[in-house]
Amino acid sequence: MATNAQLAAKLLRDASGFFRNVGEQNPQLQQQMDDNAQVYEQVAELVENDPNGELPAQEG
Repeated sequence: MATNAQLAAKLLRDASGFFRNVGEQNPQLQQQMDDNAQVYEQVAELVENDPNGELPAQEG
């Protein structure tokens, strides 16, 4: 049985694939969709590798 973190990572990766597919079909959106896909993949890695980790504080 999968853990919640494993399921979340899978959903994030599936969403990443969705964004990539949208970008492939819409060249004018491709860069934005690729950027979205990369963010989802990065978050999937964070969830898998450190499910209880915290993001560093952003200065703004």
